[in-house]
Amino acid sequence: MKKRGSKKSVARFTSSKKSNKKRLGKKGSIHSSGSKHPAFREKLTLGQRAADQITEIGGSWIFIGFFFTFLFAWMGINTFLIKRPSFDPYPYILLNLVLSCLAAVQAPIILMAQNRQTQRDRIDERYDHIVNRKAEREIQGVQKQLIAIKHTLWEMKQKK
Repeated sequence: MKKRGSKKSVARFTSSKKSNKKRLGKKGSIHSSGSKHPAFREKLTLGQRAADQITEIGGSWIFIGFFFTFLFAWMGINTFLIKRPSFDPYPYILLNLVLSCLAAVQAPIILMAQNRQTQRDRIDERYDHIVNRKAEREIQGVQKQLIAIKHTLWEMKQKK
């Protein structure tokens, strides 16, 4: 019986992690050149790669934390730290403009990334359907063979 922390089990675990990295490609990306799935073989344009990256960053907890830190710093500097007239007093009109511009730019980029994900899902669905049909045909063939074997066994039993 193998121990959990044995060298063989650790080696097996690390080799599977390496194979997953190789399969997923650079930084765990789903776009790897070696994948056989049609959705992953397509060549991405600069805009598609940018939309994917911006969506990945904009939808992360790191971005949300950074964003809240930026907002609180902006308000703190303009409200408490600047003794002279601040560059963006209390209603924070400049901050509102910055946030509106960010939303106006980020929303269409996120929609582009979602549209690309929808396209990948459609391709994935078609690919899965083809695989499922092939598996169904193979299962039907195996069932026919089993019926033939049963019939042969029944005939052999009747001859005895």
